[in-house]
Amino acid sequence: MKILVIQNKMGIGDMVIYLPFIEAISKKFNTPVSILVKESSKAVQFLKDSNIINKIIILDRNNKQKNGRHEGLIGFYSLVKDLKQHNFDKVFIFNSSFRFNLIARISGIKDIHQYPLLHKKNQHVIEAAKELLKSKLGLNVESDPKIFINNQSVQKVRSKYKINNDEKNILLGIGGSGPTKRIPAIIFIKLMRLISQKYKCKFFLATGNSIQEQEILKEILDTEFESERYALDNLSLIETLPIIKNCDISICNDSSFSHLSSGLGIKTIVLMADTPLLYGSYSPRMYPIIPDGENTVTHDTLGKDRINPDKVFKQLDGILS
Repeated sequence: MKILVIQNKMGIGDMVIYLPFIEAISKKFNTPVSILVKESSKAVQFLKDSNIINKIIILDRNNKQKNGRHEGLIGFYSLVKDLKQHNFDKVFIFNSSFRFNLIARISGIKDIHQYPLLHKKNQHVIEAAKELLKSKLGLNVESDPKIFINNQSVQKVRSKYKINNDEKNILLGIGGSGPTKRIPAIIFIKLMRLISQKYKCKFFLATGNSIQEQEILKEILDTEFESERYALDNLSLIETLPIIKNCDISICNDSSFSHLSSGLGIKTIVLMADTPLLYGSYSPRMYPIIPDGENTVTHDTLGKDRINPDKVFKQLDGILS
């Protein structure tokens, strides 16, 4: 049986969130599945070792130039052509798009399972997926994403960075997809000082290459922790994953690194400044920290300057002790 899963959200975090549902489908039918995803999901990089996915098909749509292979009416038929060659028997569509429903039908897929058509408004990213698999397959799926990587790469990194059990190896996810999500460098520096007073540790600094993220990285690098921190900004995602896997704990902004870290089985403190709390609490390995003065967090909370390093350290100390 050939099964396709369509997940058309664009981020790494969204891709991670849907992994338990993809895994449940694979186990239900006892076969790896194919997925149709956007390149920006980075699925090709962090799911290459997955045993539940046998093929990753890239949905070439919604890029900035609007010139993707699957854009518009011509793109509609290009996607039909691309899917037809795989002869899929079933498809699970994790959205309410009539376009994807029609593409699946014209592609010759007989068994189509999808969210209610045209019901996108106020749709819960996790509950909608749970309801789909409950109603169609009778499955109760827990939100507990897992990412698998090659153990050989994990051991290679352990040797390269001299990682051992005598010290705590801590990922600091200091990057973020937007300025309101990026916690200021001074807060991370204060936290590093608190941690170093109690624990012997190495800090791995994960960030992107935007000007603003590099400024935060430089400010942290220009501190007294010269021999205890490693910048990961020049590494690919494939190179970064085994480093994360070797860490004892992660402290991350609401970013791709928080999703990847928790998916790799690492207990992850998520600094929630300006995004719905769901995105920092859906995994049992996530420990969200919200800004001082708030009872919850959502879009426009704008709380990045009110993340309390003492509160973060208390959470970390409770996990590590």
